[in-house]
Amino acid sequence: MGDNTAKNQVFDVSVNVLQRGNSKFFDDDGRPKRTGTVWTASAHIITAVIGSGVLSLAWAIAQLGWIAGPAVMLLFSFVTYYTSTLLAACYRSGDPVNGKRNYTYMDAVRSNLGGVKVKICGVAQYLNLFGVAIGYTIASSISMMAIKKSNCFHSSGGKKNPCRMNSNPYMIAFGIAQIIFSQIPDFDQLWWLYILAAVMSFTYSSIGLGLAIAKVAENGTIKGSLTGISIGTVTQTQKIWRSFQALGDIAFAYSYSMILIEIQDTIRSPPSESKTMKRASFVSAVVITVPYMLCGCMGYAAFGDMSPGNLLTGFGFYNPYWLLDIANAAIVIHLVAEYQVYCQPLFAFIEKQAASTYPDSQFINKDIKVPIPGFRPYNLNLFRLVWRTVFVIMTTVISMMLPFFNDVVGILGALEFWPLTVYFPVEMYIAQEKIPKWSTRWVCLQTISMACLVITIAATVGSIAGGVQDLKSYKPFQTTY
Repeated sequence: MGDNTAKNQVFDVSVNVLQRGNSKFFDDDGRPKRTGTVWTASAHIITAVIGSGVLSLAWAIAQLGWIAGPAVMLLFSFVTYYTSTLLAACYRSGDPVNGKRNYTYMDAVRSNLGGVKVKICGVAQYLNLFGVAIGYTIASSISMMAIKKSNCFHSSGGKKNPCRMNSNPYMIAFGIAQIIFSQIPDFDQLWWLYILAAVMSFTYSSIGLGLAIAKVAENGTIKGSLTGISIGTVTQTQKIWRSFQALGDIAFAYSYSMILIEIQDTIRSPPSESKTMKRASFVSAVVITVPYMLCGCMGYAAFGDMSPGNLLTGFGFYNPYWLLDIANAAIVIHLVAEYQVYCQPLFAFIEKQAASTYPDSQFINKDIKVPIPGFRPYNLNLFRLVWRTVFVIMTTVISMMLPFFNDVVGILGALEFWPLTVYFPVEMYIAQEKIPKWSTRWVCLQTISMACLVITIAATVGSIAGGVQDLKSYKPFQTTY
């Protein structure tokens, strides 16, 4: 223990000397100068948020109707933006400009709350990141199969079920791509992939919106009702469960708080990281909500009670088939990047824990320089290679066993929303700002938290009920589409 303390003191002195001599290249914590801006942070957020979840919003609004559907979406948008500003204020402990940095969500919880809440946060955050990887693997395979199915439909002359296919090869192909991209060591080295993904997300969202508008024009009427899917199309019990599941789907579409601190840690200063992140959160909230509302509402207007669970793969649309192919290809490219956005914080956490537990292990800590002609040598780390590969294989195998897009999305959204998007940001902000218990501000913050807890419980129950129904009729490894 004494040796470690001495080493830390020597390291701190070295860092201070390094900072004084090279302040142009290093930040106040001795790490390489951060270069992120409000625009790169917004790109990270938009990439993380506008994903496959947007395609389930028409189905979600169909369960809730024209009044509750858009209202719930606006509510989730506001709550997510507001609590993200609270969380952004917790990046530094104490002084917002010069205080101690919290590099991860868990670090922020440790600095502001401590105790058992740190472990609870870690379990909630990293289990959810693991689940998101599964959800994205499922979504990517559905889009890849949709490309093949639309081409089969076109070549068969309009028969609606010309193809039968297995989803497993598509999940395996996605997994192989993720094994490769997962070997990129650091979060900030993937910025180019995230910008590409942001472009792809707007591409398929725009196509889905355009096709929905065309469908409304073709129908000559706006479908749907004020209260959502009608009894008769579903039973009373199914109506209740589906309404709850819709809350989970909408929550999933807005979830990104679990990686907000990690995104904020890429931002340069001045101005303060908190100020920049709040601006990025506002820009992102506006940019995200507009296509969400348009895609969800126009999809419901086009299909009414029959709105598909996935707007571009549920085959409410069959033509033009080439445009559907472009949209689904854009989804796959986007999901390749989004998988990394969510998994990189988990990768970093495991590798940091392994390095601190086994500091003398060559397998864990040694980098092997691999020369690449025309580029800088690649630092190959054997532990990173093995553990990240095993992680991707695990998520792929589980995805092959549970290919239920809407159910997985609903459960993930429900389980992430309250603890990570609402509870911890509210509690950390109260602790950091020293807000008196039972003051007006404290009561308002706690009221928001409790209301969101009720929504989370309802969404979880509804999504699990939907999953149980699907499991009854499912045979693992025999999925056809």
